[in-house]
Amino acid sequence: MARYTGPRTKVSRRARQLLDENKAKYFDRRPYPPGQHGRGRIRESQYLIQLREKQKLKFIYGVLEKQFRRYYKNAAKASGITGTNLLVILETRLDNVVYRSGLASTRPQARQLVNHAHFLVNGKKVDIPSYSVRPGDVVTVKERSLEILPIQHAIDTVGRSVPDWLQVDAGDRKITVDSYPARDQIDTEIKEQLIVELYSK
Repeated sequence: MARYTGPRTKVSRRARQLLDENKAKYFDRRPYPPGQHGRGRIRESQYLIQLREKQKLKFIYGVLEKQFRRYYKNAAKASGITGTNLLVILETRLDNVVYRSGLASTRPQARQLVNHAHFLVNGKKVDIPSYSVRPGDVVTVKERSLEILPIQHAIDTVGRSVPDWLQVDAGDRKITVDSYPARDQIDTEIKEQLIVELYSK
């Protein structure tokens, strides 16, 4: 399972935006790009701005380049706005649905929980974080995993609001996907049109 394993605060510093909530105190300490020229003025080309948006989106959802490019191609083929389609594809990944539901504290934790087969989709075991859920799907926690500490801790401590396209029963550890998310229901701070422009060159 390929994933980014490098320094996480450095990615936020390069993007000039906090991308990992767990690294907030380190980002606040040095909120400028890494390197000896980090505090200097950098002449930003249009390509740099577009590339930065793409790298931010990849990091937020834990996707590497090859998979991200495939997502973009699928988004471009689908009807509708390509940028919105891309965000919907990323939002409906199983690990992101678990994160959005509040059953995991972070996306990396949600990815690990899914990968360790703690979740069922429509009663069947799914251990692939990139699995795409659809409207009508019901995601539940496996019976043997109902009381595991990470899920219980997330329910007790995470105050994240659940998006309107999901229904969550925290007591039964059940997530119901009501619909695909609309663009205004996705709170990811990203300018997806810049990514479309980058790939359209």
